[in-house]
Amino acid sequence: MSETRIDQSPADQGILGRMATPVTDDGLEDLDAVALAYAERTAMAGPAERAALRDTLTRLCLPFAGRLARRYRGRGETFEDIEQVARLGLVKAIDRYDPERGSFTAYAVITISGEIKRHFRDKTWGVHVPRRVQDLSLEVGHATMALTTALSRTPTAAEIAARLNVPVAAVLEAQESSAGYSPSSLNAPVGGGDGAAEFGDLLGDFDGDLELVDDKVTVADLLMRLPARERRMLAMRFYGNRTQAEIAAELGISQMHVSRLLSRALAWLREAMLSDTPPRWEGAESRSERHPLQVEAVREGSLVIARVRGEVDRDTAERMRLGLRHAIALAGRDRVVIDLSGVPLLDAAGIAVLVDAASAAAVAEIPFSLTGAQPYVASILSVTGLARLLEG
Repeated sequence: MSETRIDQSPADQGILGRMATPVTDDGLEDLDAVALAYAERTAMAGPAERAALRDTLTRLCLPFAGRLARRYRGRGETFEDIEQVARLGLVKAIDRYDPERGSFTAYAVITISGEIKRHFRDKTWGVHVPRRVQDLSLEVGHATMALTTALSRTPTAAEIAARLNVPVAAVLEAQESSAGYSPSSLNAPVGGGDGAAEFGDLLGDFDGDLELVDDKVTVADLLMRLPARERRMLAMRFYGNRTQAEIAAELGISQMHVSRLLSRALAWLREAMLSDTPPRWEGAESRSERHPLQVEAVREGSLVIARVRGEVDRDTAERMRLGLRHAIALAGRDRVVIDLSGVPLLDAAGIAVLVDAASAAAVAEIPFSLTGAQPYVASILSVTGLARLLEG
């Protein structure tokens, strides 16, 4: 390798002269000898002279750092960037140099090369890849080129693994991760012409379920308006994949009755899906199966407890409102506790009733709280901000 001579300024020549710079047979400075002289001078120099000596040694070693940087040209980074990293490594080597630890040149080679490799590892990959995979990816690349030359064909993953003495799975992972060094842009044009599509347009596929999102949300809301038994039957049939006979056996009714109830529930859901306002749930059977809402207000010592039983929806909300108003009137100045342990369902109309009752109690300066909420009702109260009224 040809060497480059150092053109020194008059100031550098004066300082180097005081450092007694040795010269090799080909006229180049001996960096080890210069570094030793630098270490001796800095040990006795003041801050200003020490800084001048450091700058002089750095300028003297810049061509040396440039030669090391040229070894890494053609690897996807501009030479100017690599050279800057090499110079940074040179400065670190000078600052950390200890004459008692050995040759300055050998230490500088290790430091500069390490800094350049660290730059390639941490700054040049387009996608973050673990360090062990990055290092193995380089080894796999070198082994692939060597085996291709030796075998006159592309080597298999097993042959590369045998050469590197690593598992085949590790080789495959390294080969796959190497694509992360310079990933393709999603905006890269595909095909020719002015109206060429972009690469990102070719990824993914049409999601047929996306159009069903609105319907699924609507059905979920409508299901909560059905009686509890109808909801349970629909869940067992369409989510649990149970037969009508299995549902009838579990509920203790006939299979024919299950068929009628399912048909009626599905017909109501279809009608509700096609109308802006859900129709009223009708049927003599539903009135007998669905327990009417009951609100019982009783005094227990200094408390008035209003026990609510049944589902609270738009059809029963007014009955609950009247019952709670009666409990507040009965309390006088005593505490009112609303027992919701018998309420399996509470919709927006029920929430409005509870808000109204809490407001009425606040106006009358009566302590007001809720208790016994079932999990579903408790979640509704939490969403609407009424959970603060629940007793612990």
